[in-house]
Order: sequence, then structure tokens, then C-alpha cells
Amino acid sequence: MPLRLPDQLPAIELLKRENIFVMDDTRAHSQDIRPLRIVVLNLMPIKITTETDLIRLLSNTPLQIEVCFMKLRSHTPSHTPIEHMMMFYRDFEELRKQKFDGMIITGAPVEQMEYEQVKYWDEITEIFQWARNHVTSTLYICWAAQAGLYYYYGVPKHQLDQKMFGIYEQDILFPRLPIFRGFDDKFMMPQSRHSEIRRADIEKHEELSLIAESPQSGVSIVMARGGREFFITGHLEYAPNTLDNEYKRDRDIRSDVSVPYNYYRDDDPAQGPKVTWRAHANLFYSNWINYYVYQATPYDINMIE
Repeated sequence: MPLRLPDQLPAIELLKRENIFVMDDTRAHSQDIRPLRIVVLNLMPIKITTETDLIRLLSNTPLQIEVCFMKLRSHTPSHTPIEHMMMFYRDFEELRKQKFDGMIITGAPVEQMEYEQVKYWDEITEIFQWARNHVTSTLYICWAAQAGLYYYYGVPKHQLDQKMFGIYEQDILFPRLPIFRGFDDKFMMPQSRHSEIRRADIEKHEELSLIAESPQSGVSIVMARGGREFFITGHLEYAPNTLDNEYKRDRDIRSDVSVPYNYYRDDDPAQGPKVTWRAHANLFYSNWINYYVYQATPYDINMIE
């Protein structure tokens, strides 16, 4: 089954060229199926890239999924055309009375700031609280994972001396969890962050389960409320060239930028990326949709609580 997307969304044509089955709203309305409703709060600067990355992963399921994009009233993005935002994104105020089967909240380039200094902190914490009784399961990614753990559980973040940047091997701590069905004993995850969450702080809260971690990059995935919340410190959704683009962008404006760890073939940017995380990324999102959204959400979406 395809993903159901807003008419004219740029990702549609990009993904069709990859032979990924997507359909626009016009065609989807002719099918008598109750699709899963996934809302994405996209806080990343370049919205279209993140939209495409997430839609690519959500497409790897036999279920019909309707994707809705949410934006903040208190923040105007500077790297995405306003026409795109007006056409495809809706304010939280427009969506607050609706319920969704799943939600994804992305990272944001504000992790070196204290949470309360982020200008949209009040609005995003209102959305965090709203998600608890309006969404069946929510994925919090990178900065959103740190922010969610801080808001809900008081878990602090710690600034790193050097950016965690590259591809890191992860250990699975609870291999029998459905989210890891089909996984190997270890998997790879892209990281791109200036701060971290520490195991000792997670272990202070019995409501939190550390389910994957790395000896090098630390806390990887934390689960709460039986899978209604997942906090992911890295970027399984990243396309093969994302870290390459970040590295070249930063290298052109600063002299202290390190080559992403374990990313390029022979650590040589000229040889291009060695892609080692995409299979598990697809599996993770498929498992999330199947076990923690589709099998957990009520058929009557208004029964979510």
C-alpha cells in the first residue's frame, strides 16, 4: 500500500523516481480504507529534505498512511520557502483537536542553547503534553529526544567537547522487543550533535528503559510508556549524503571540522559515503508502524487517550 501525501508535495516526484509507491490526496480519497494518520512536527532547517527522508522510511509498510505536517506558530523557518510552508504545513492550533495514530518530532539546530532559551520552548512543550493523549506512539529524534526527556522526566543534557559526528555501532539491550524484530545483534546509526544524554541519568527513572546504546556515542534509544514514546538520539532517517552535505557545509565556513567518523570509504571524502545503516532504519520504522502504531491504535481514532 502507498503513502498518502498532500497534492504537489515535492517528495512525491522524488520518491516516485526511486520506485516508492506514493499517492496524492486526490487519488487516495477514492479508496475506502481508514489510513493510519501520522503527524510530523518538522523542526529541521531544510524542511523538504527532512520530509523526503521520513516519507521514504514510512513507505516501507503494506499499510496506507496519511502524513500531515505540523509547524510552530512561534517560529518562522528561514531555509524553506514560505509558499511551501503555507501549502503543506498547518499550525498546531489547527490540529490540536485532532488525534493521530503516530507522531514524529524531529531534531532542531538549537541544542547548544538551554531549553528555556529556545524561543518556541513554551509552544513545543505544549505540543509534547498534547501528544500524550492525542497520539498512540511518538518518535522524538535528536534534539527533540533530549528535549522530551528533559520535559517529561527532568533528564539533563550535557554539552560535548567535540561534536558527535559520524556513523556509530549500537548495541541492542532488549533484543526481544518488537521494535527490534529482525535486527542483527548490532546496528549502525548516524549521529550529528553537540550534546548527549547519559546512561546514569536515564537509570534514575524507572519509567524509562534504555534499549540501545553505543560504547562510543552513548545513549541511543530510550523507550517509555510501553512504546508510546521513543527517544532516539541519532538520525536513522538520514539519507546517504546527509552527513556529507553537513561536513562540506561546515568545512567551508570553519577550519576545525572533523571528517565524520566511520562514514566515508577509507575515511576519504573523495571516495564518498559507505552506507551501513539504511536496512536497519527501514526495519525500525516498519516495526514502529506495525507493532506500536497499527496494532496498538484503536480503529476509532477518537478513542486514543
